[in-house]
Amino acid sequence: MMVKHALSALVMVGTPPYPSGAVELSRHHPMASWLCAMLHCFGSYILADLLLGEPVIDYFSNNSSILLASAVWYLIFFCPLDLFYKCVCFLPVKLVFVAMKEVVRVRKIAVGIHHAHHHYHHGWFIMIATGWVKGSGVTLMSNLEQLLRGVWKPETNEILHMSFPTKASLYGAILFTLQQTRWLPVSKASLIFIFTMFMVSCKVFLTATHSHSSPFDVLEAYVCPVLFGSASGGDHHHNNQGGSQGGSGPGSPHSPLPTKSKEELSEGSRKKKTKKAD
Repeated sequence: MMVKHALSALVMVGTPPYPSGAVELSRHHPMASWLCAMLHCFGSYILADLLLGEPVIDYFSNNSSILLASAVWYLIFFCPLDLFYKCVCFLPVKLVFVAMKEVVRVRKIAVGIHHAHHHYHHGWFIMIATGWVKGSGVTLMSNLEQLLRGVWKPETNEILHMSFPTKASLYGAILFTLQQTRWLPVSKASLIFIFTMFMVSCKVFLTATHSHSSPFDVLEAYVCPVLFGSASGGDHHHNNQGGSQGGSGPGSPHSPLPTKSKEELSEGSRKKKTKKAD
């Protein structure tokens, strides 16, 4: 059990990158930095307990997990010569941690859906939502983590700009929900193995190549315009509506230019006469 908690703490807290200004925050506001680290460790459990109506602080009763996560946080920011952080940032070591993190993510999605199914046997949406927050609770709580750091950037909302782990957690939650309700004819062990291999392969490749793209971009580029329409087409439709409703209105792009007034015309002719006289 202690080995499992140590592994989870190392994977969740000891995986760069960290938000900009994290070092300065740890020096000037260590309590806020520690709380942010705890959110990175247990944010998914907090959100899942909140959805299922269970005590959100219940997981903090696990003293060994809190102490191990705190120890990793301290070594990351206060180890002499940043030796611990440099070891974690070393690419081969980092890739190992990234792979382990995805293994933990898939397991948490499966456990979260099983837990939600125990309370709500026919609540598909509840199972999907619980599995989703179990897999990507850290990123979904990014705005709260920003508030703890004294930063407010609502445009960085994870739901508005989903990263690959958030999208993959959502799609994985849907697959595991279908399997849990026996709509997907595959065993849970097989689904866990297949989805884990997919997540580990994609995340390791993206980390090794320093890429921020998503393997789902190509599929979404074809599917989303069919299901939801394209943004450019919607804008063109609204522009056409505005033009048909009022072609000469002040907001119309095809409205004629305002004609010069009589005073401006007389002023222009007077200037021309003055130049000819000169």
